[in-house]
Amino acid sequence: MADLERLAALLDQRRPGHALPRAFYTDADVFEFDQIAIHRRCWILIGFEVELPKAGAHLALTIAGAPVFVVRGQDGALRGFHNTCRHRGSRIVADGKGASARMVCPYHRWTYDLTGALVHAARMGKDFQACDHGLHPIHVETCAGAIYVCVADTPPPFAPFREKLAPLLAPHRLQDAKLAYESVLIERGNWKLAMENARECYHCAASHPELSLTFPTGVSGNFDYGDEARRHADFNARMASAGLEVGPQEGDWWQAIRFPLNEGCRSMTMDGQTAVSKLMVEAGEGDIGSLRWAIEPHGFVHATADFLFMFSAMPIGPKETLITSKWLVHKDAQEGVDYSLEHLTELWNRTNQQDLTLVETNQQGVDSPAFTPGPYCADAEALTMRFTDWYCAAARAYLEQHSGQA
Repeated sequence: MADLERLAALLDQRRPGHALPRAFYTDADVFEFDQIAIHRRCWILIGFEVELPKAGAHLALTIAGAPVFVVRGQDGALRGFHNTCRHRGSRIVADGKGASARMVCPYHRWTYDLTGALVHAARMGKDFQACDHGLHPIHVETCAGAIYVCVADTPPPFAPFREKLAPLLAPHRLQDAKLAYESVLIERGNWKLAMENARECYHCAASHPELSLTFPTGVSGNFDYGDEARRHADFNARMASAGLEVGPQEGDWWQAIRFPLNEGCRSMTMDGQTAVSKLMVEAGEGDIGSLRWAIEPHGFVHATADFLFMFSAMPIGPKETLITSKWLVHKDAQEGVDYSLEHLTELWNRTNQQDLTLVETNQQGVDSPAFTPGPYCADAEALTMRFTDWYCAAARAYLEQHSGQA
């Protein structure tokens, strides 16, 4: 484990309102610390219930070096487990999606049912107790069709988040959706650089001209519209008449709000127009702005009337981050009839590629021994500053809990 006293000293070097010291973006020990102190203690959005439509359907991924999977049981419930066989530790299923009536380890064929119980282990002798060797569980929670997991023994409270987000998200009917497209990128940059970038639009006008067509790049904080406050108030009134909640809602590790897109735009696409004719939300005649919710430490979601876009940035190395994006549409929408995959995905695919370049260039500059953490723009980078403050608080909480154990 990383030297905790050194980590504490590095945290002490961070000036309020400024980026982190260089080691937090470059150092292998800090990366190891982040895996244990941050990602293994937080709720991670892994996808959506519609991706696991029937018994035996599973979704496997690696969270901070811990391979895990979530599977739908015969009773319809979702359960999560560490993806490591109780025999000699082999990974049981590969990362990605699949379906099987039982989970069979590829090494020695130890077999588990969908509740995680060991049901077959050949040649183990009369004294062997299969009931003592079930898969180790992880925590799984859902909110209005989205799936979250946490590998900590004691996860952060989830109920307050679900209570506030569910009324905002329920009208999007994720139970009636399907996964239309998924993309994966690897950015050669530290995960915190990826997330700092994802939490601000200070760079959008220059670097994301396509996104700037629809997204209100001039807002500050959690969508404070400043001089356009009247337009925002009119939007809120229109949403109220359509029976849609707008927020904002927020907690320690999350924020959520429904906000208006730029004038004349109905969706987050290249032309600002609806990408899918079969809407997920019919209220407000399909002109309902975007519901954005974001969670620390790794992602955000935008849900318009016609589709949902999910972004996740997960660390895989000190200077490597896995970017996963998913697009949901109404389950009855037909590609080539109700939507074009290019029209649906082009805006966010372009934005992801542009951000990849920004993050990698940022990493190259931070690698310089001359790097000195600069101040955030309090107006345009309020959410980036919030993310970094959250990170520092979470890191300090871990250090305080484990002081004297280094």
